[in-house]
Amino acid sequence: MRVTMSRTPGALDRLSFEGLLHLLALLAVVLLLAPTLIVLVVSFTDGLSLRFPPPGYSFRWYGELLEAWQLHFALRNSLTVAVLATLLAVGLGVLAALAVARSPRLSARLLDSFFLSPLILPALAFGLSSLMFFSLLGWPVSVFTLVLGHTVVCVPYVVRNTVAALTQLQPSLLEGSASLGASRLYTFRRITLPLIRPGILSGGFLAFMASFDNIPVSLFLRDAATDMLPIRMWQDLEGRLDVTIAALSGILIVATIGGIAVMERMTGLSRRLV
Repeated sequence: MRVTMSRTPGALDRLSFEGLLHLLALLAVVLLLAPTLIVLVVSFTDGLSLRFPPPGYSFRWYGELLEAWQLHFALRNSLTVAVLATLLAVGLGVLAALAVARSPRLSARLLDSFFLSPLILPALAFGLSSLMFFSLLGWPVSVFTLVLGHTVVCVPYVVRNTVAALTQLQPSLLEGSASLGASRLYTFRRITLPLIRPGILSGGFLAFMASFDNIPVSLFLRDAATDMLPIRMWQDLEGRLDVTIAALSGILIVATIGGIAVMERMTGLSRRLV
């Protein structure tokens, strides 16, 4: 009897601790998902203003998106910049990852930290410094400067995911290929690249999302001819609480969830983010 009683407090403590963890996890999920769900519900309102709960439901504002030419223009710019920045980031990030992943040198570790530094620096400070740098070079803001600025922000995502994939690559595979007379280029093309492709795709997807949703860099490097979708959405909400922004947000939420599901299926994205 005394043994049972002595174990009871520990069991109760463990049970209460696990219960607290589950409660905190549930609270975190609610805090993260509630705003998204509210936006999705409000996007189907038939009213003229953003209200929750909506007075009624319809697809009215989704239809209004077809006539919102300013949003179309900004969306086209954002997609163009995001695609170009992602392609550049993937090319540069993969090369950087190949250089630093397996090198034991101190310079490789320093370079690895350097490539990840855009994730640490304040985004607004980087946007302002980019504008000042391009001004010193005499380059006016344009799609070109936007792509360069976004590429710097996107490269760390590609580097991190590609380095993670390279660290899981068995060196014996590369040694076996070399012992059979294969060149380094052939080994990279037929062995290394297929095995690290999931990491590259994951990094590319995260880079695209980081560019498409970027505000600080776009805020400083855009002009009237290169209006970007996140900034246009913010301006419309700030000026007149346009309900079409809620409908557009609903489309972006669904598209993002679909993209995450596809990448999870293809590459196991969640495992690579741990």
